[in-house]
Amino acid sequence: MEKRDIAAELNSNAYPGRGIIIGKSEDGKYAVTAYFIMGRSENSRNRIFVEEGEGIRTQAFDPSKLTDPSLIIYAPVRVLGNKTIVTNGDQTDTIYEGMDCQLTFEQSLRCREFEPDGPNYTPRISGIMHIEKDKYNYAMSILKSNNGNPDACNRYTFAYENPVAGEGHFIHTYQCDGNPLPSFEGEPKLIGIQNDIDDFTKLLWDNLNEDNKVSLFVRFINLETLKYETRIVNKHQA
Repeated sequence: MEKRDIAAELNSNAYPGRGIIIGKSEDGKYAVTAYFIMGRSENSRNRIFVEEGEGIRTQAFDPSKLTDPSLIIYAPVRVLGNKTIVTNGDQTDTIYEGMDCQLTFEQSLRCREFEPDGPNYTPRISGIMHIEKDKYNYAMSILKSNNGNPDACNRYTFAYENPVAGEGHFIHTYQCDGNPLPSFEGEPKLIGIQNDIDDFTKLLWDNLNEDNKVSLFVRFINLETLKYETRIVNKHQA
């Protein structure tokens, strides 16, 4: 698979929607993840990321303008022991609770489908990072309608064992802008990952569409010490 330039991927797509990146830094020292949200409506754009425990949650920037919290207020990132869960919806909690009861990542998502926001039927994208001493693997999932048909749910899981330094994978909800919005297609995209969390954060934020970007989360986890650094960028607070 051709390794893509993440800056070009973001810069050339005005509306990838919500996106997850997971991989390993070029020097091999860090497990890396990033999650961003975008919005076209006032309700979607009226959000920020805030830290909550070892994870994050979304909240309304201006509570007086919040009209429907059902699909926009959730915890995108939660940590369960040596596992970090990253998703674009409240399935974060579903995965957390399932894996806490010894279900696998894939089994935990069996009770969930795409979002009920027809005609878009936004895919649910999810990622799981499993880090132990000298061992790191991750997986990504997408649950999507069958080419816009809500009567069928297509389920795809992609697992990556012993990821290569300097490589990561990028999955997002929409192929591009549109009406209705077309769902992401194919495998997660192979991309390059940098060594420095601030450089990587800036690269992602600067190349997201200026009008539609809302918030960005980036985390680097040291594979030796398991300590992590986090960056959060919110358009309303930038």
